[in-house]
Amino acid sequence: MKFAVAVLAVLLASTPVMAENIPAQRIFESPDISGPRARGVKLSPDGKSVTYIKTRADDLRITDLWIADVAGGEPRMLLDGKMLAPAERELSEAEKARRERVGISTRGVVDYAWDSLGRMILAPVEGDLWLYDVGTKEARRVTSTPGDEIDAKISPNGGYVSYVRDDNLYITPGAGGTERALTEGGTELKSWGTAEFIAQEEMKRFTGYWWSPDDRAIAIAFVDQSGVDVVDRPEVNATGANVVPQRYPRPGRPNARVDLYVQPLTGARVKVDLGDDPDVYLARVNWSKDGKTLYIQRQTRDQRRLDLLAIDPVTGKGRVILTETDPHWVDLTDDFRPLADGTFLWTSERSGHVHIYLHAADGEVIRQVTEGDWPVAQIEGIDEAKSTVIFSASKDTPIESRVYAVSWAKPGEPKALTPAGGLWGVTVARKGGAFVGTYTDPGTPPQTALYRADGTRVRWIEENALKAGHPYWPYVANLREPEFGTIKAADGQDLHWSMRTPPGFDPGKRHPVIVSVYGGPSAQMVQKAWNSPEDQILLDAGYILFELDNRGSSNRSAAFKTTIDRKMGQLEVDDQIAGARYLQTLPYVDRDRIGVTGWSYGGYMTLLLLTVPDTPFKAGVSGAPVTDWKLYDTHYTERYMGTPADNAAGYAASEVVSRLSRLKPGSVLILHGMADDNVTFDHTTRVLFALQAAGTPFETMVYPGLRHRGGWTPTNRKHRAMQTLDFFDRKLK
Repeated sequence: MKFAVAVLAVLLASTPVMAENIPAQRIFESPDISGPRARGVKLSPDGKSVTYIKTRADDLRITDLWIADVAGGEPRMLLDGKMLAPAERELSEAEKARRERVGISTRGVVDYAWDSLGRMILAPVEGDLWLYDVGTKEARRVTSTPGDEIDAKISPNGGYVSYVRDDNLYITPGAGGTERALTEGGTELKSWGTAEFIAQEEMKRFTGYWWSPDDRAIAIAFVDQSGVDVVDRPEVNATGANVVPQRYPRPGRPNARVDLYVQPLTGARVKVDLGDDPDVYLARVNWSKDGKTLYIQRQTRDQRRLDLLAIDPVTGKGRVILTETDPHWVDLTDDFRPLADGTFLWTSERSGHVHIYLHAADGEVIRQVTEGDWPVAQIEGIDEAKSTVIFSASKDTPIESRVYAVSWAKPGEPKALTPAGGLWGVTVARKGGAFVGTYTDPGTPPQTALYRADGTRVRWIEENALKAGHPYWPYVANLREPEFGTIKAADGQDLHWSMRTPPGFDPGKRHPVIVSVYGGPSAQMVQKAWNSPEDQILLDAGYILFELDNRGSSNRSAAFKTTIDRKMGQLEVDDQIAGARYLQTLPYVDRDRIGVTGWSYGGYMTLLLLTVPDTPFKAGVSGAPVTDWKLYDTHYTERYMGTPADNAAGYAASEVVSRLSRLKPGSVLILHGMADDNVTFDHTTRVLFALQAAGTPFETMVYPGLRHRGGWTPTNRKHRAMQTLDFFDRKLK
């Protein structure tokens, strides 16, 4: 594996002295300038092949399904997304919303799933479903209907294909046959088998139904949104506009009511007892290995309690076997792993850092599996034959991650399976502990390979080597190793930062700086990873780029994260101001030419930072900003802020409009998509109105038809990048 410092030394020694800037247009053209990357990587159940999704070399907007044999040979395409995707197909609003939540912005093969026996692969393509038969190497169309088949799955044993259409759940025999509706009467307000808005957007639960391991039953959610407030959201497109009556739960207001049922494929539906309080979150659903127990994670509305329930799927009755509580909040994870003997693995932050625990079937702790002053990022997989859990963690430094293995039967010091130096993402085989790992660092675009359980590389899947022939190679001389460091927060905790200097950087001169900010909880920006080539537009224009992870950001201790509890927009601002003050002490920084930019929470932070008294920031670009937390959604906002009724002072202190009198004239450019269903457009319009009423000059750019993150094409992204550059050039130069 090549790592940043060594690889850059070799690259710079073997490239021409004359550095070439990347033409802005090239960054948004095919093929991907960062090279071929494997996404959605999965090992086949028999461990003989690796499948993944890859962007087409001739069109960044379309993805195909590929396969690589473990034994060797060149990877080959299984499903051609361009051929299968009908260009004229208009997706339903439900599918558009689902793709927005998941973050899908391409067409073609955007998702897929293996059956547990490794015989078939299910791939949804633009609203219809295709099955690829591994034995015959042929694909056949499963559905061809006017409506979209959403959240399609192949049952664990491959007996059925399931999907939601028009708010009801259907199944079709995997071998072909007649479609069967498992539910009836579903509507947009009262739907079967779907994850409600808040589950998809904030809880990372993208499904509303779960197959039992034996193909005999499905746990199905029933969602009633009739009590949720209607937020009339304007959706302005290039050819017209309409008003969408969106059911959007805002802080302190009603959530959707979610019930859970077990539907045997033969037999009567059984309602699951989720307790006496209907105002809770159905957070996670899992089946035991033998299918005899259904595990439910139930989170209270205030998110300070999370219960794990063991349910009898025959009767729907059960009991709480484990409870996590916290005076701030309990984060949701996907780390619950039921084992064949009835025990289970679980992660908890009860020690002050996230660590892995082994629990008995009744919920009692058997032992703590990992420990130390560092957090487990997530459980990646298990090898039951060896009683080994594979997990990712930033054990040595928060800005890197590695993959580790440790025995839950006889815990000891975790064994590192991957080298240090950057970031790792892995997919672990169902058996045996082998894994597909993707590695990146500032000098290495994402590289994907298959590894044995001990970390030995078996073969490349996508080597993506930065060498002659790579799309980035002509510009590699301008690729500079970032500098990393820390400053102290007011409470003494370390705040990590990164800095990149422009090509031809002269430390004897003073340079303008642009600070990229997110700032919100449960996120991290400062990492040793390949950076977006879009950043090079600003670097090539002569700007220093700076990032800092303030208090509240993720991958740190519980104490670091929870300092912002009930006071968003306060300590984060203090820390970012401290970062800017640090920049002003550097001899090569022009202290009077510091800009700031961010999207979403970063857009919110940009507005806050520009309105701090005596702010060190001269100008900012604010994208899709939250401007009043009373207008955002329940699960995210109430986790950190409570409700407006119980934290009126916190909501008032975090609001933007009341601060705008301190905004310097002409210092902000506000960007927003005009079909945003996450940070709705009224967050921005209230700021526009207030600035106009005060006679304060400002700039704005809106994007017809675009949502918060989904649907942004290379053309749109280029326009946004160039608009940002133009604004900063006028304000900071």
